Amino acid sequence: MNILIVEDEESIRDVLKSYFLKEGWQVYISSDGMEALKLFNKFKVDVVLLDLMIPKLSGEAVCQEIRQTSNVPIMIISSKSREEDMINGLNIGADDYIVKPFRIKEVLARIHALLRRMKMFTKERETILRFNHGSLVVNFETQEVLVNNKAVKLTSTEFKILDTLIKKPGRFFSRQDLSYIVQGYRYIGDGRTMDTHIKNLRKKIEEDPKEPKYIVTKIGAGYRFNCILDQAK
Repeated sequence: MNILIVEDEESIRDVLKSYFLKEGWQVYISSDGMEALKLFNKFKVDVVLLDLMIPKLSGEAVCQEIRQTSNVPIMIISSKSREEDMINGLNIGADDYIVKPFRIKEVLARIHALLRRMKMFTKERETILRFNHGSLVVNFETQEVLVNNKAVKLTSTEFKILDTLIKKPGRFFSRQDLSYIVQGYRYIGDGRTMDTHIKNLRKKIEEDPKEPKYIVTKIGAGYRFNCILDQAK
């Protein structure tokens, strides 16, 4: 597994690198945004750990640039601890957000959970499903999604949410259950993190995100996938 650490504090980089090497991972390190993009484009990267307050190019800009071409999992590690900072990080394409100071064991646990989920979702489906007369097409092998014949880029977390809901059409999933299934741990808080992922997913696949026809909400129950699968011809 190849991991890219984008962090300008040397002490944090060194600690993360030390633990990741013990896991047997290949580690690439960058102290600024411009160098981070060069490393990302040069090497095959499986996970990105990204600080937001870095020189030359902000972490937000790096995240948005990566999302133009890749759905690689991105985990933000930042001292920005306000809720709006976390929501903004998820809105620009991050899969997870950890506030500094953090516990290295928590970072490792979240990465391992992320990798387990990636393997699970990759193995469980190797097919193409179509919904609403082909308006929504989901390829579970390549993790590609087409909306009205146009490709849309989902983050790793967004795709796993869609996969989870599609596998159990009609079943409602609470925020906590979705967090556990998709991210590998139960979110402790008011659920805004999962709500943000759902909101971003709706923007990408729904004709009208305010009146969704694919992912619907029931107060007190959670989210479910509402569309009937097209019959194979």
